[in-house]
Amino acid sequence: MNNLTAWAPRLLAVLRIVTALLFLEHATMKFFLFPAAIVGVPYPLPTIEIIAGLIEAVTGTLMLVGLFTRTAAFIASGEMAVAYFLVHNHISVWPTLNQGEVAILFCFIFLYLVASGPGSWSLERAYRSTASF
Repeated sequence: MNNLTAWAPRLLAVLRIVTALLFLEHATMKFFLFPAAIVGVPYPLPTIEIIAGLIEAVTGTLMLVGLFTRTAAFIASGEMAVAYFLVHNHISVWPTLNQGEVAILFCFIFLYLVASGPGSWSLERAYRSTASF
């Protein structure tokens, strides 16, 4: 099991990178309709969707490269909590029925990143290693 423990920082970085890419996809769908438009979102975008898209683009990019990860993850986690209660919760209390599982997973993965930091492969770690000499 000690061999697996050595991989934890790298797998944390993979979790951060993959989650950030998936989160960024929500912004690209809002702003560029890529890879497709979001079903049910009217165009032109309402102000709340523009704000959400900006949060997703900025925090997703920061988490992707591992810069200000804890702060970006905190803001993104809050956005996902708000999204769950504004969009999904009023449909049903059960996430599988209100299609809110993705928002909940994003929220708690981001909350974990707030506590854990970016992992091995990040600009934060690269900066710390060069700034120490």
